[in-house]
Amino acid sequence: MYGLGLRAGEVSRLCHKDVDRERQLLVIRETKFGKNRLVPFGPKLGGHIEIYLLKCSDWYGQWQPDDPLFSFTHRRPLRPETISQVFHHLLPKIDLTLTPGTAPPCLHCLRHSFAVQTLLRWYRSGIDPGQRLFHLSTFMGHSDPASTSWYLTITDDLFAEASRKFERSVSSITPEVIL
Repeated sequence: MYGLGLRAGEVSRLCHKDVDRERQLLVIRETKFGKNRLVPFGPKLGGHIEIYLLKCSDWYGQWQPDDPLFSFTHRRPLRPETISQVFHHLLPKIDLTLTPGTAPPCLHCLRHSFAVQTLLRWYRSGIDPGQRLFHLSTFMGHSDPASTSWYLTITDDLFAEASRKFERSVSSITPEVIL
């Protein structure tokens, strides 16, 4: 979910046929508002998916294309609520330090983190996030960047990168012009 910014419902509905290993993409079906989309994944995530699929074959034997990708029984998909419960069960095991007054993360926070980390990667690699925001919106299944803005929390790192970009862009302006 974090690696691709997927919703819990999208993950729970994935079937084996939705993983295109050759083209390295997931087919996300019947997402929010009944839309479908293709979500590409890179070689690192592809390696993890490949290992998982091999383990599924070892655990359950031959699978059918319509079998759920994530299941405890091989035939019934995990429900989003189950994914959330597992997330909350695992959370204490990672020894996460929360600042006072901060609520512990919820499963949907992974989607927010994906969006923020994508912007951060773009800033750090010299890509103008303003030029790519529509790409992020489409990738996350939104119809426009305004919908994606809900996920873009300003973190200290993101603020620092945006400030550096601003400073570089105005560095050619003399102090007299700024005043």
